[in-house]
Amino acid sequence: MSPKEVLEFAKENGAKQFDLRFTDLPGLSQHVTYPISELSEEAFEEGFGFDGSSIRGWAAINESDMLLKPDPGTSYMDPFAAVPTLVMLCDIVDPITRQHYERDPRWISRKAEQYLQSTGIGDAAYFGPEAEFFIFDSVRFDQNQHSGYYFIDAEEGRWNSGREGQNLGYRPRYKEGYFPTPPTDHHQDLRSEMVQTMIQCGLEVECHHHEVATGGQGEIDQRYATLVKCADNLMLYKYVVRNVAYRHGKTVTFMPKPIFTDNGSGMHVHQSIWKGSQPLFAGDGYAGLSDTAMHYIGGLLKHARALSALIAPTTNSYKRLVPGFEAPVNLAYSRRNRSAAVRIPMYSASPKAKRIEFRPPDPSCNPYLAFSAMLMAGLDGILNKIDPGEPLDKDIYDLSPEELRGVPSMPASLDEALDCLEEDHEFLTKGDVFTEELIETYISYKRTNEAEAVRLRPHPYEFALYYDI
Repeated sequence: MSPKEVLEFAKENGAKQFDLRFTDLPGLSQHVTYPISELSEEAFEEGFGFDGSSIRGWAAINESDMLLKPDPGTSYMDPFAAVPTLVMLCDIVDPITRQHYERDPRWISRKAEQYLQSTGIGDAAYFGPEAEFFIFDSVRFDQNQHSGYYFIDAEEGRWNSGREGQNLGYRPRYKEGYFPTPPTDHHQDLRSEMVQTMIQCGLEVECHHHEVATGGQGEIDQRYATLVKCADNLMLYKYVVRNVAYRHGKTVTFMPKPIFTDNGSGMHVHQSIWKGSQPLFAGDGYAGLSDTAMHYIGGLLKHARALSALIAPTTNSYKRLVPGFEAPVNLAYSRRNRSAAVRIPMYSASPKAKRIEFRPPDPSCNPYLAFSAMLMAGLDGILNKIDPGEPLDKDIYDLSPEELRGVPSMPASLDEALDCLEEDHEFLTKGDVFTEELIETYISYKRTNEAEAVRLRPHPYEFALYYDI
């Protein structure tokens, strides 16, 4: 929509307020709301002021003034607001220079798309994330000077059998929650409402289902989209999932590994590049792939350890990325084999359906940064014709120690991932997509506020291990 069309859309839908949203560096959605009388065609160009120094990982106090510029093409009516409210995503602009802010994740993803086009390789990169989540009834947690704990309760959880009141069973066993029908699938209606709400907001949804873990783990698959649009869609996806659950007295988490001994939540990301109407990943090579696709895989695998800091960006991510829970720890590629980091789906022989699926990411990531970083790694592979090596078409977890020795693996911790990003990030800075300053800021923020913060605190299990030592 144009600014004029947005104003007409707001009037037609009786909007009384409008909500401006953007994403901070770690990936959390932020917003500010105005009366609809404050929105004019000129405001789309002039922007709305806010304090950038109060946003995580952003400007210093001495350069705090910034502008929110609404993107009219992202408009929709908020399905959860009591007062009719128009929502728009924003780009961040410096009020003095009128230039885009280099730490704005959405601007980074725009630059990644521009860099792809500047290489001449293709016109558009398409992404299709499969973000998983857990649905709980209650969660309590705290960490202070004298205690540290968490308690999870879920009607579908196997750990709630001692709960007072009626308990009807029909709970999926650990690691056996994939595709059961109701009543074992407790949240069919809840996910269906999430889907219908997404459609109401303009998202295209392909399917939804229960996932492997217990505790109400689910997945809703969106149709693929271009990079920036896909990241926008994922932020809306999270907003809808959380708020539908919330109004039903439930709580959703995209935390990768909230439940010990069960599968975690991943976000497998399907990717392809097109030039005009031509899909560039289709060919007559392995699994029907082109040389371009093979080199893209080579780039992903070469830079996967550095990518991990952006695609699996929490300390909790590395509790998911362990052997035995269908997590792609080892860096290899294969058709159909879900234990490989890169899988080539074989559902369709159509060249238009040819894509690769990168499996290490999880839904705790900032999608603007994660999708951009994966594209940059893949493009580095194409430009430098990086050979991904031989495919691994057998279960990686059944390999002997000798065979495994030749297969590189993902980092084992956020600390290690940040070290890898520090050592290997030149591919991200091509075309000035990621600036050195942004990467340094990101690494510093993650080390200080997450990796070191967790490392400094006693863990409850340490008491079980060491209290009587």
